[in-house]
Amino acid sequence: MREIKKSDENLNILITQLKTASWKQKAPIWRDIARRLEKSNKNWAQVNVSHLTKYAKKNETIIIPGKLLGAGYIDIPVTIAAYQSTMNAKEKITDAGGKVLTIDELLKKNPKGTGIRIFSK
Repeated sequence: MREIKKSDENLNILITQLKTASWKQKAPIWRDIARRLEKSNKNWAQVNVSHLTKYAKKNETIIIPGKLLGAGYIDIPVTIAAYQSTMNAKEKITDAGGKVLTIDELLKKNPKGTGIRIFSK
């Protein structure tokens, strides 16, 4: 397998951690997220808060392999993990009673990757 190196060293570390967790925990979700993050960041998911309102369920854990943007509103509590999040999006999620995590924090919290939904609209 050819190793892809990104210019962001933190991203390289995260991708390595995700692949290692996938192998050790037998959790294919982390390998999927790692592969999505290896792509060019112009191909990453960019999800607005309004999409979460439309498609997410109450108290659901969602991972976004890309960016969480603040357009729209949300009125249900959800836990969101994304590589990047705008301050506006974080405020809207927390105001609705939800949590915003980094992918690394979610990996540590849920190493098996159970009950997580990938959101890449």
